[in-house]
Amino acid sequence: MSAAVSRLSRIEAQTVIKPINILLLIGIMMPLVLLPLASIFIFGMGKGTGHLWESLTSREALFALKLSLLTSAATTVFNVAFGVFASYVLTKYSFPGNTALTVIISLPTAIPTAVVGFSLLLLWGPYGLLGQYLAEANLQLMFNTWAIILANIFVTFPLAFGSIKPVLESINVVYEEAAETIGATRWQTFRHITLPALRGAIITGALLTFARSLGEFGSTIMVSGNLAMRTQTAPLYIFAKFNEGDVEGANAVAIVLALMSFAIFTLIISARNRFLEK
Repeated sequence: MSAAVSRLSRIEAQTVIKPINILLLIGIMMPLVLLPLASIFIFGMGKGTGHLWESLTSREALFALKLSLLTSAATTVFNVAFGVFASYVLTKYSFPGNTALTVIISLPTAIPTAVVGFSLLLLWGPYGLLGQYLAEANLQLMFNTWAIILANIFVTFPLAFGSIKPVLESINVVYEEAAETIGATRWQTFRHITLPALRGAIITGALLTFARSLGEFGSTIMVSGNLAMRTQTAPLYIFAKFNEGDVEGANAVAIVLALMSFAIFTLIISARNRFLEK
């Protein structure tokens, strides 16, 4: 009898605590995340959708969005391919320096993005360690689209790798060994056994990389020069327009980036939930 009463008391306490915890969570998120994001949309719709659309379809805004999409896509392709390759090498092979390489690949997450941009300038800039030799051949790697891609690759280096490597480590080697015993080459084993098992991790890593590249600012502003209609990405456009006093123009592009980020992370969480349900 006492056990039943105790269990009933716990259920009643949980019934009370549950909504309190949910409201507390929302209350904490409200000033930190929800209201700042809501203010973008409230301000953007303040003068009507027509004014918002006009700001969004200006030549400079469209160029900045297209450049961000292009450079983010290029970064994603490279870093996903590198993430698969690096994960395979560091998981399948045991060698001195394995742990050190893993740490180095993960390091960009801890480095301020302004430091990333500065380091790239010191290396590839016109007077950089290697850039000075490119300058002699009339080649320029900084202050153009390639510089943006290079900065994005550096900043997002660990994201795809961090998504893929844990999954690769968890794959049962029995299947790979079975494929090899029936005559499959290492490439065939990787293509037909390993790669399909990494599909979810690759998609997650790609989406994370794309989203992070889309919003990169600190390193990009240093290596690109922030030149309108040339090297100005969407985050740099927002910064430039805000400094010019064109808050509506900055807000229009901010809304697009916010919606893209929301869509990307909705896909990631939905895919993860479907995977966990299987």
